[in-house]
Amino acid sequence: MAAPGWQLAQINIARFRAPIDAPQLLGFVEMLDPINAIADVAPGFVWRLQTDEGNATSIHAFDDDLILVNMSVWESVEELNAFVYRSRHFEVFRRRREWTEHMEQAYLALWWIPAGTIPTVEEGKRRLDLLIERGPTPEAFTITKPFPAPSGDETPVAP
Repeated sequence: MAAPGWQLAQINIARFRAPIDAPQLLGFVEMLDPINAIADVAPGFVWRLQTDEGNATSIHAFDDDLILVNMSVWESVEELNAFVYRSRHFEVFRRRREWTEHMEQAYLALWWIPAGTIPTVEEGKRRLDLLIERGPTPEAFTITKPFPAPSGDETPVAP
């Protein structure tokens, strides 16, 4: 569980096999709204990156337009883990290879932020880079190698 005053930010990226409007991605696109609706009411959910369309598929944070970014904020690692692996989201996760390419480097990074903070895409990209460079640390970690939220009045460390 998170220490009082802290929430969990996450970024994950994927390089899709085709543009988002390609017929081969129809199955993924059809699942976006239902899965986002599940996230929005999931225990521990705080915020997710989205445009007026209700998702983040039009946000291109990388030079490669086939790389899509997803970010969200959760109350704890346990609640994010429950959403990812024990909700209908897992169906999408299991089928990801149909739509996305295998990523050689880290594609998911987690970090603690002061409660009420909204992370930026640039910060998320820095956290991914930090994870790639240093492996899991308190500044950027993974679901399988989490770090506890800071205790007391600690200030988060910028990468």
